[in-house]
This record gives sequence, structure tokens and C-alpha cells, in this order.
Amino acid sequence: MGIRTGEQYIKGLRSRKPEVWLGGRKIDDVYAEDVFRQPIHEIAKLYDMQHDPEYQDRITHICEETGERVNNSFLVPRKFEDLKARSDLFEIWSKATFGTMGRTPDFLNVTITSMASNTWFLNQYDPQWGENMINYFQHVRDNDVFLTHAIINPQNDRSKASHEQEDAFTHLGVVEEKPDGLVVRGAKMLATLAPITDEVIIYSFPGFQPGDEKHAIAFALPIDTPGLKIMCREPAQDGKRSLFDHPLASRFEEMDALLVFEDVFVPWNRVFINQNVEAANLLYPKTGIGIQPAHQSGVRGLVKLSFAMEVACKLADSIGVDGYLNVKTQLGELIQSVEAIRALLRVSEYEYETTPQGELRPGSAPLETIRGMLPKLYPRAIEIIQTIGAGGLLMSPMGADFDNPELKPIVDKYYVGREGVSSEDRVQLFKLAWDLSGEAFGQRLLQYERYYSGDPLRRLGWFYDGFKRKYDFAMVKDALDGASDMHKKQLIKN
Repeated sequence: MGIRTGEQYIKGLRSRKPEVWLGGRKIDDVYAEDVFRQPIHEIAKLYDMQHDPEYQDRITHICEETGERVNNSFLVPRKFEDLKARSDLFEIWSKATFGTMGRTPDFLNVTITSMASNTWFLNQYDPQWGENMINYFQHVRDNDVFLTHAIINPQNDRSKASHEQEDAFTHLGVVEEKPDGLVVRGAKMLATLAPITDEVIIYSFPGFQPGDEKHAIAFALPIDTPGLKIMCREPAQDGKRSLFDHPLASRFEEMDALLVFEDVFVPWNRVFINQNVEAANLLYPKTGIGIQPAHQSGVRGLVKLSFAMEVACKLADSIGVDGYLNVKTQLGELIQSVEAIRALLRVSEYEYETTPQGELRPGSAPLETIRGMLPKLYPRAIEIIQTIGAGGLLMSPMGADFDNPELKPIVDKYYVGREGVSSEDRVQLFKLAWDLSGEAFGQRLLQYERYYSGDPLRRLGWFYDGFKRKYDFAMVKDALDGASDMHKKQLIKN
């Protein structure tokens, strides 16, 4: 089939009956739910862009294997132009959502592409796992399947390993092996957009310990597999609020969910790792699923930070405060943070690494630096918006007030901006800024940026360890050797 349209995506969504729970209610039709409907349409727009002549050649390509047009996120990068083609896709789709949706379909498409192009790793343990992954990649690519994933154990007792938890199946694990597959029980999180996806892939961050064997698994299933419960968090919006009053929250909220597996059956052909601690712990470093998706995250992060920068600048301009030096310095700081991330991203693309299998991976150090900086730069951008908007962010009238003839003169008088900025333009801008910086929607975006790739402190620790292993500290050696040689010469001379 190749690339889907938005209509085909929605039709597929409505044909399934996943067990979705929201606020104590079981949802029979996610499309009929106000809270999901607009995000569904936003995802559908991305699929439609694949058929739009303006974007098609920049975000899709003809698959050499099938002759069908497929998304660029399924492209295995063999040359710089492939990395650029993927980067263009990431940027175009990110801009379509202003970077506010982190788990658009390209993110996990890249992940399974990376797994499928590195099946040499899975084959070491079981050639069937590698074959399963290749078949699954082809299934997702050729049917344009929208995936979610869940890779984190529930936050219960983090001081104990999976096998040490009070309940043996608090963390997702294998209950039984059958002739035709596995039976799994327990929970995984944090499945973003799960209610409106087609399938889920399960794997884990490294960290399994001896004894965790039954939890060291990786597999994929349709999202409506019997026994799989999707437990949604409280929505940040109800889907009924006006787009005037909530221009972002009403469109782009990504629902997050806990996935609970109640003796769910996984057929063998969907199993990629079965009860192997070593394989589960090495999956990230050996298959590139830490770096290749980080490329998507880096581009999306740049778009999101750029959007926050634009909002801050327009906010300041709308009320004429960007002439003040203190505001100028804040905006200058924000613009420089955007440029720093842009530079790191370009360096990662130009300073790519080539694996022994011939796959190009963006430079890991600059991408990891983006991962380290964005959790600080994005919250700072939000702080700047809050500071510039100040009390005005709390004082906006509602869109309905503009429609009331008695109230319209009042809002026109007291909410007008600097010369040339109407009251309606100013209020809309402040509402955009409030959605981004104050609403529950905006706070979820902020928390997402802090933790989308795991604990930033732990990542910094890993980054240092990796740096120390590879770096030779040659300048320190040269400085000490040079001083030592000079000292010896002085001794001889004296």
C-alpha cells in the first residue's frame, strides 16, 4: 500500500476496538471522544502531507524493495543525502505541529528502521528474532502503520530490580511460553498517543539485572489485542474549549497512557527478544535506537524552541516592551539558544559516523549535547515568556467577549496593544502564549522536554562515561610531556 492518507488512517482507527480507559470510563469509540478527535485530525494532516505535491518529494521516496512510495523515516541512511532526506521530513512534520507533538509517526518509524537494519545483533542470540524484526519493519513500512511504544517500568520501588518487586508481575514479564507464543503480564509506560495509534512496540531502557530474565523482552502487537488495557492520564483539556481561547491545547495534546497487560498472548512472529538480559541491555547501543530517533527529537526540539522564541518576541513586540534593555537581553538569550541547538544539529548531520554495516548515524556527541541542553533551554524559554507576559497572561478576556456588542468596546479599549496591534490580535497572541507557558497543556510540554529521553542527570552521567572511554586527553599529555622534557633539559644543562 505504501503511504496512507489521513482518511485511511482515521478509517483504520475506527475499525479497531482497543480497551481504552479515561476518567473511569471505558471508551468504545476514540474518534467519538472530544478529547481525542482534534489530535486525530492533526495526525491525519501529517498523513495527507505525504500526498501533497508541495511536500511529497521532500518527505517520501520510492522504496527500492517494493516500488511503492513510503515515508522517509523508513529510509536506511547509506549516504549524507539520506540523512538530509530524513531531516527534511522531521522538520516539515514538526513545523506542522509547532514541535508540540513529540511522538508523531516518524519517531518510531525511525526506531524500527534502525532495529531492522541492525538485525545482526538480534541474530547473535536467535536468528528468528532478527527475521521477525525485518518482517515487522516491512509490515509497518508497507502499511504505514502508526506506532506507540512503552519502554519504562511503572514508578513503584525504583530501589529494587524487576524481579525483586513485591508482585512478580508489577513490571511486564513472561508468565508462560506456549507452542505458538508468549503470555505476558504486568505494566509498561509511557505510551504517548496510544489510544489513537495502530500498534504498540515494547522494549526497555538498559538496566536489567541477573534475575530479571522474564522481564527482558521485546515484542509488538496491535493496539486492540485482547487483554491490553490503555489507562489514560487526566486530559489537559476536554476537547470542547474554543480554538480562539486555546489555540494549541485544543489541537495538539498528546495523551499519555499506562499499558496494562493482563495475560496477553504474543505470537512468536512478533517476539524480538525473549527473556535475555544481555540482549535487552545491549539493544540500545548495538542497534542505534538511541541515536537515530535522537535525530528526530533534535529536529523537533529545535522547531519547538524556535516556536517558543517566536512567541516570546511577538509577545514583547505586541505591547511595545522589546525596546527595554532587560527584555532585549532575554530575547537575545533565547535567540542564541535556538542558534546553539541549530548548530549542534547541523554538526551532528555533517559529522556522521558509518557503522561496519554501512549505515550512517548522526554524530552522537552533538545529539547527546542537545539532549542535555534542551531540558534547560526550553524551561528557560517558557520562563522568559512568563516574565514578558507577566500579569497580562492572566487577564485575557474570552473570545465570546468580542462577540458581545456591549463588551466589545471595553475589550477594544483596554486590551489594545501598541500602535498597529488590535485588541483581538493582542489577546490571541497572549492566549497562545498562555497555552504554551501556563496551561496544563503547556506544563505537560515542559515536563516532556525535561524527560522525553529519560532522566537528564543519568544521561549526562552516561555521556561523560562514554566521552572518557573514547577521548585520549592528548593535550594534557602533550603539556605534561613538554614540561617534563624541558625540565630534564634544564637539569642536564645545570
